[in-house]
Amino acid sequence: MVRDLEIENKKYVILTSPLSLEGTSDTDYKAPNILQLIFSLFKNVRPGADLTRFQLPPLFNMPKSQLQCYGELVYCVNKDMLSKCAKGENAIDRMIAVIAWNLSTVRTPTFGVAPYNPVLGETHHASRGTLNILLEQVSHHPPITAMHATDETSNIELVWCQQAIPKFHGTYIDGVINGKRRLNLLQKGESYVMNSPIMQFRLLPKPGASWVGNVKIKCQETDLEAQLSFKSDSFLGFKGGNGAIKGKIVESSSMKKLFEIHGHWDRIVYIKDTTDGETKVLYTPKEVISALPTPTLRDPVEGVWQSESAAVWAEVSKGIINKEWDKAREAKRAVEERERELHKQRKSIGEIWVPKHFDLCRYTPENGWDCTPKQKTVSPAPIILPI
Repeated sequence: MVRDLEIENKKYVILTSPLSLEGTSDTDYKAPNILQLIFSLFKNVRPGADLTRFQLPPLFNMPKSQLQCYGELVYCVNKDMLSKCAKGENAIDRMIAVIAWNLSTVRTPTFGVAPYNPVLGETHHASRGTLNILLEQVSHHPPITAMHATDETSNIELVWCQQAIPKFHGTYIDGVINGKRRLNLLQKGESYVMNSPIMQFRLLPKPGASWVGNVKIKCQETDLEAQLSFKSDSFLGFKGGNGAIKGKIVESSSMKKLFEIHGHWDRIVYIKDTTDGETKVLYTPKEVISALPTPTLRDPVEGVWQSESAAVWAEVSKGIINKEWDKAREAKRAVEERERELHKQRKSIGEIWVPKHFDLCRYTPENGWDCTPKQKTVSPAPIILPI
């Protein structure tokens, strides 16, 4: 479903359905000729190259920004997994809930299309119930996104700072997401630090997409750590291992194994107590991220910023959805030209751009990028997910 909404200043906001378990989006959009993209990469990009500055034509864009994609991982759910993290009676229960919530942020990749690269200062502000989320593109080169989410009812805070680095490796592309993701359970005084798996797109011999790599979720205050491993299928794509996940929960100090985790993140995930062998269902994605509704605007409409992703890219999205490629191309060029002109203006007067909503910490090899929200809480947003 697509919602084309007009705000007071006559600027349009295009809101589209989030990626769901089924891998569908607004119009179930797929690139019309994926071979064209593959040949373009082989022709213009060397293996090992960073694709951050590789410009995709609208033909290979999905009608939404990367900021919206990040935000939707958190607020677009049918079942509130996040508030459960703070309700566990003990540290083990809370860690198990955090793992289940973390799995709910993993969505089926759409092969052959990519979201827009956000412009500097672009924002996405959305709410689901009492959870309010704000994202800002705090750097353009390198591209760094900051997220702050708060739920004052559940005493929960999320702070993410991440840099997506797509790298071309000849027969596949790795979408590595560097940076910290922190989930703070404020009432419990616990902070869970985690990373993201790698989104891998295979080009040859059988095109496809999957999540791979290792994820660690660690809580310093409780001495608990979860280790998850996302598995892809074979190189030829016929092994059937796509979506497989294995892992464990350990005591960080002693590395004593407390629980084992296994299953498929896109089907069902189980957890086994190593003490008594009891196995339970940890996460069922069909209940959480299947057939997700389309976000909408509050009524009455107010408070949509000019920097909102759904407004910045509205004309481009409209062209893509209607398959009016010339209009989409011109609209995208206009957004990018405006970004370049603003950069020139700042450079000419020696002005250094400063993020509006976050303080950005510089990169270090040990900690990567990090950020600090300027406000303690996030306000309710004009964009909401119906619940």
